[in-house]
Amino acid sequence: MNDTEIDAVAPRDVLVVGGGPAAHRLADSLHARDGGRTLRVTVVADEVHAPYDRVALSTRLADTAADLALPPTPWTVGSVRLLTGERVTDVDAAAGVATTANGLELRFDELVLATGSSAPVPAIPGSEHIRVYRTIDDVDALVAETQGLAERLGRTPRVVVAGGGLLGLEAAGGLAKLGAHAAIVHSGSWLMSAQLDEGAGRALGRIIAGQGIDLHLGVRPAKVLTGSGGVVGVELTDDRRVDADLVVFAIGITPRDELARAMGLELGPRGGVAIDTGCAASVPHVWAIGEVASFEGRCTGLVAPANAMAEVVADRLLGGAAEFTTVDDATKLKLAGVDVASFGDALARTDQALEIVYADPARGMYQKLVMTDDAKTLLGGIFVGDASPYASLRPLLGTELSGEPAAYLSASGMEAPAGDELPASALVCACNNVAAGTIRDAVNGPHAEHQEGCAELGPLKACTRAGTQCGSCVPLVKKLLEAELKKSGQAVSRALCEHFPISRQEIFESVRVLELGSFEEIIGRLGTGRGCDVCKPVVASVLAAQHGSYILDGGRGGLQDTNDRAMANMQKDGTYSVVPRIPAGEITPQKLAVIAQVATDFGLYTKITGGQRIDLFGARLDQLPDIWKQLIDAGFESGQAYGKALRNVKSCVGSTWCRYGVQDSVAMAIRLELRYRGLRSPHKLKFGVSGCARECAEARGKDVGVIATDQGWNLYVGGNGGFQPTHAQLLASDLDDETLIRYIDRYMMYYIRTADRLQRTARWIEDIEGGLDHVRDVVVHDSLGLADELEAAMATHVDTYEDEWAATLADPERLRRFRPFVNAPDPDDPDAAAVSALARVEERGQLRPARPDEIARGEAVLVAGPTIPVRGADA
Repeated sequence: MNDTEIDAVAPRDVLVVGGGPAAHRLADSLHARDGGRTLRVTVVADEVHAPYDRVALSTRLADTAADLALPPTPWTVGSVRLLTGERVTDVDAAAGVATTANGLELRFDELVLATGSSAPVPAIPGSEHIRVYRTIDDVDALVAETQGLAERLGRTPRVVVAGGGLLGLEAAGGLAKLGAHAAIVHSGSWLMSAQLDEGAGRALGRIIAGQGIDLHLGVRPAKVLTGSGGVVGVELTDDRRVDADLVVFAIGITPRDELARAMGLELGPRGGVAIDTGCAASVPHVWAIGEVASFEGRCTGLVAPANAMAEVVADRLLGGAAEFTTVDDATKLKLAGVDVASFGDALARTDQALEIVYADPARGMYQKLVMTDDAKTLLGGIFVGDASPYASLRPLLGTELSGEPAAYLSASGMEAPAGDELPASALVCACNNVAAGTIRDAVNGPHAEHQEGCAELGPLKACTRAGTQCGSCVPLVKKLLEAELKKSGQAVSRALCEHFPISRQEIFESVRVLELGSFEEIIGRLGTGRGCDVCKPVVASVLAAQHGSYILDGGRGGLQDTNDRAMANMQKDGTYSVVPRIPAGEITPQKLAVIAQVATDFGLYTKITGGQRIDLFGARLDQLPDIWKQLIDAGFESGQAYGKALRNVKSCVGSTWCRYGVQDSVAMAIRLELRYRGLRSPHKLKFGVSGCARECAEARGKDVGVIATDQGWNLYVGGNGGFQPTHAQLLASDLDDETLIRYIDRYMMYYIRTADRLQRTARWIEDIEGGLDHVRDVVVHDSLGLADELEAAMATHVDTYEDEWAATLADPERLRRFRPFVNAPDPDDPDAAAVSALARVEERGQLRPARPDEIARGEAVLVAGPTIPVRGADA
């Protein structure tokens, strides 16, 4: 039909029963494709809420005011009607009439069942006391009950969550953040046993347990135990008892197929409405989508299949022939703060499948690729701890990789090949079924809303829907956008944030050339508005790198992050850690004694760090000046563990003591640390100096690594640890002392000038045009003619360096920031004693923060808690 003929046809009525994400997608798709010309859509939801994002339920635990409504919302247009708080109780398919519990009759020509699922609760003794985690109302009730228990009991509530899958981990993590002590009971031998193999599940378990959440695996709840005050515990199938004040079940889904049963529809073997590839049920003009639909005998609770079914039904209702052929069960979520992802044949069920695994239990990282037996074609993967490879690998499922499979895993430290351009059919956004070709077409335009194409990420997401659901594909969408813009010769936006349309590098150069000295001057000349928590710390770092003045003076205090404002690292209990500088790890017995005395005087927990320093934990804000006075009087200075600056220079003992050493690595490490201390940069910096090729200082894992040779020093750059460990690369060989220093001066200042916000040196070298060869040309061969200028900038830093804590102690006005209260100059004043108590437990001769279960058992002692940072006086 042409448009005139279509407009002449009387609209048909489509009734969608259910108000979840699948119903929302169907209504939105019908509105976008049809606009009410041939179809009138009515969505009936038994919840009082408009359709919302169930994937984001955990955010509701942290903020009960969080708006989870799904955009875009078609409910305001004339062709789509939404009825909330209405439950359909009866359907006469032959007559085309549905009746609600309130007696409302709704006529339809097409009926779509999108009733979703419910949270199952087993029939065990005490089951009437069980709570579930499925809807917004469930979450809000859990928040209220947890907070009520804390007030009534006067202690930390104990919560048992049954279910170690996606929802169970979300519930346990969210309740733990609310202050409850959470325990998980899971029937599988490891967490997420339906999605993860044993190695990944146990890696995830170690991380979850490390967060203070107890795990009881391989068992089920057998009975909910109650007393006069309510729930007191759970008895497990192995007869053990777990104390509990609240029991939550999140053990899967049960399809809500009551209407389908009453209508006599064919059901799946485990319930749910049996559907064919067109998502049609066994009765004409009846369809099923989402969690209630049983395809090939299986119901699924994931977003991507539900959206795909909705799109198929929308196409069929408009005369198309789309098919739903497979369930995409790829998953990427952040569970209890841990990245977890799996896709494809993650459990390697394919015959003769080959598994490439990188596991680091100490770091809680597990990465696996499943390949065909010739190690060429990607079949699936699992990621725990670091899921960064997921976005780029998921679209390559079923294709041959162009390099060694291990190179695609960030944990391997290998460099992945750059030749894997995604084919047009590669699925980028699984939630919304958006392929790479669709994104490329959208960038290049034209479109109804964007005639020139979608040249920015926001419009691109809006016109393709890619990245609008779970968001895990956004990095890949952005890469595709930038690649297409570069191909067409268009400029790629490098805006720092909404307040600065230019990059960090451009801000740095503008501040230098225009000689700007304050945030107000900079945003007035280069940006708009008042700034945000993205641009303010960047500007503060740029000013510190160029001017070298006290970081909290001249209005810069309010620009800094929390750690920089306190000049100490805030810990999870609100106290701070103190890290004095110990260049190259060399320290006299007298200075060791001072540290010991300070720790004793202030009751601090001590730990030798990986950077050859000593960390003192548990200091209150108002104690910091007194602690630092003792340290500075003994000759210490700030180690700047709180700043984006040089942290430390690690060293072996070199030729001073070691029979293998060929150069004095300690002397060189001390020289480097004292030269570059206090140098503010886009990210933290770590150096290492090894006295011979045996590399005991692990210099090739540092941003700057120096390794001794018989002729001098080899200089390595761009090494990083963290989630994407990278080996440093050789920049220059056999350098004498002075040449080594000059090259490091140039390298550091070039990085500081040109790197992006929070960009480590490894990523900077990868992203800068020309890579390491370009950096070598600039640093060694002075290809840009900047050598003198870079060296002069570093010399200015060295000449103007001032220890921040020494400067603070010398100025009473600066010390005002560390008073516990603005009107209480004496920290020992009784009015200043109103600080929250901190729970501590003695372990291995020191006091550490107590876990919730230890507090509940009365094993903790109370010490004075943190004070509140003063925000006056230029804070």
